[in-house]
Amino acid sequence: MDITLSQCFIAVDDHEAALAFYRDALGLEVRNDVEFEGMRWTTVGSTAQPDVEIVLEPPLADPNASADDRRAAAELLAKGMLRGVIFRTDDCDATFERVRAAGGEVLQEPVDQPYGVRDCAFRDPAGNMLRFNQSKGG
Repeated sequence: MDITLSQCFIAVDDHEAALAFYRDALGLEVRNDVEFEGMRWTTVGSTAQPDVEIVLEPPLADPNASADDRRAAAELLAKGMLRGVIFRTDDCDATFERVRAAGGEVLQEPVDQPYGVRDCAFRDPAGNMLRFNQSKGG
């Protein structure tokens, strides 16, 4: 039995700002853009991984959530307390320069980590932390 990753989710509070970052700065392709019950889900992904998608979704994607729960999720997102993703790159330094030149908020410049990667980190427009790592072997 094989199990593979299909989708992961990133909470965003402004889909247009998120698209400008994920599509324009990172170069991911937009695969789907759906609105339902006042919410929006936009799916992006790398052309190198056609079977893996990142879903940009509202901070609390539940039409039945209470106003208090929505507020709490929005506050956590604003503080950068929700988890992001780690991307793999074949050139951490070039990726860093590309994302920084596109206006990405730098959290960490490229550095060799003791656990075998060279990586850097940014915040997306919603405050999520994104790391970009390169294996020290390549």
